[in-house]
Amino acid sequence: MTENCNKKEIHPLKPFLPKGARILMLGSFPPQRIRWSMDWFYPNFQNDMWRIWGYILSGDKNHFVCPGEKRFDKERIEEFCRKEGIALYDTAEEVIRLKNNASDNFLQVVRPTDVAALLEQIPGCRSLVATGQKAAETLQTMTGTGPLPVGGSCPVTIAGRELKLCRMPSSSRAYPRSIEWKAEFYKRLLS
Repeated sequence: MTENCNKKEIHPLKPFLPKGARILMLGSFPPQRIRWSMDWFYPNFQNDMWRIWGYILSGDKNHFVCPGEKRFDKERIEEFCRKEGIALYDTAEEVIRLKNNASDNFLQVVRPTDVAALLEQIPGCRSLVATGQKAAETLQTMTGTGPLPVGGSCPVTIAGRELKLCRMPSSSRAYPRSIEWKAEFYKRLLS
């Protein structure tokens, strides 16, 4: 069924920009709401972002999973992000799904996010983090940098501000690596 194909979608969430944020983690765009387990970033219960961070934080992949439920504990995740200085948003404000699915491979960015405007609200931010290939490609286009390998980084200047652009592995299960392998890259952001 392709009923949503070629229909523009506006980002459904407001940026999460906690005071004191030093890292701005940017994905591509949320999946369709039918796939959400919570009303927040990386909401798909099949996405491993919060399992990766749970593993880093406590050694337990299910640290942020609500016991006995197929959803993440948004309040605990938000508290963790505030404590660690992690801001969250996506690289696209408006997209078209070329196929009626959550795959970044079939996501056309219509309007990229104004990253400079986000950074104005978090003056302590020193790192931009792309959480997958599509996010990395969109940020590379915005900043004029070349492709980065997974785990790679480079300096960028946005609105006169010097930052480090980092490329992390995708937290999608479509990216065939273990949570433990992905966690090795993400935990570097906290040091």
